[in-house]
Amino acid sequence: MSDALGFQISAQEGAARVGRFKLPHGFIDTPAFMPVGTYGTVKGMTPEELEALDAQIVLGNTFHLMLRPGPQIIGLHNDGLHGFMGWQRPILTDSGGFQVFSLSKLRQIDEDGVSFRSPVDGSSWRLRPEDSMDVQRALRSDIAMAFDECTGYPVSREQAAHSMRRSMRWALRSFDHYYRDPPPGHLFGIVQGGMYEDLRRESAEALSQRPFPGYAIGGLAVGESEQERLHILDEISPRLPVDRPRYLMGVGFPQDIVAAVSRGVDMFDCVMPTRHARNGHLFTATGTINIRNAVHQHDTGPIDPSCSCSTCRRYSRAYLRHLDRCKEILGVRLGTLHNLHFYLNLMQQIRAAIAQGRFSQLAARVLSAPRRPGTPVA
Repeated sequence: MSDALGFQISAQEGAARVGRFKLPHGFIDTPAFMPVGTYGTVKGMTPEELEALDAQIVLGNTFHLMLRPGPQIIGLHNDGLHGFMGWQRPILTDSGGFQVFSLSKLRQIDEDGVSFRSPVDGSSWRLRPEDSMDVQRALRSDIAMAFDECTGYPVSREQAAHSMRRSMRWALRSFDHYYRDPPPGHLFGIVQGGMYEDLRRESAEALSQRPFPGYAIGGLAVGESEQERLHILDEISPRLPVDRPRYLMGVGFPQDIVAAVSRGVDMFDCVMPTRHARNGHLFTATGTINIRNAVHQHDTGPIDPSCSCSTCRRYSRAYLRHLDRCKEILGVRLGTLHNLHFYLNLMQQIRAAIAQGRFSQLAARVLSAPRRPGTPVA
């Protein structure tokens, strides 16, 4: 059934909350961070390494997996995408909407769906809400996302309203098609409406026409200011059902996550920990360092003395800088492992802090740390 997550809140401090819900492939403890596995792999990491980091769920990209290798190939494997990538814990798949709408010169939108040319080989494709649901059902993800039109930034109120209302019509079509037969997982709706409060409220009300088991907040982290994003979260998060998980898509820096948790958000995904690692940017409790900076050349200490990950227990900053300068794959892997550990450990700390009534202290510490690599921290 669509409302069978059984989401239970076990602790709360202000709007921040600790919860748990059950998916076909396991339990999710919230607030949760989902590493991004665009092509059926979290870049550089094996499933066993992700399990050792205690990643409970990863994200797969419907658009890219539809183009390569295609749902037919993935469907040859037992349990769909889980069997294909060797991951037996939960998977969330996005709808493909964000990627399609980013192809501004390669796609045409109408009420029924989107026609576009593949950025891989130029072939012609058609993607409707029903098609997105069919692909996600074939992938057998635990959480599928409704097909939507991601509203850009900046846009006029008229453009945002037109885009949001079409997304809401598509959301209802997505729900009806996804649940036409017993599904492999659950479908989340996506709130849109740009930076306009009344449109966000209208979007949430439109989604209430179907019993979505969870709600995502889309159309943020697309270029708006931090103040604009937090204002929309302040407006929309309290309006979403208290007994359903709330998912902020594509966010972000640790500070962004903590700020959203304080506003009642439960789930997050972002390429930042893996992408930053590939660019030499490594997260620490006191800010982000750039391992490529010369100051690390003779540093025999770990990335972060307070970190318990295997990279910090074994390797020095000097060694990681050496690997980066030599373009050794191991350097990217060790940095990725560290960054993912940092994010997943942060979520564990957040859950513990909320349960113990000290989330405000943790939030103050995280929010005070520099968010962008600059002068390396000691």
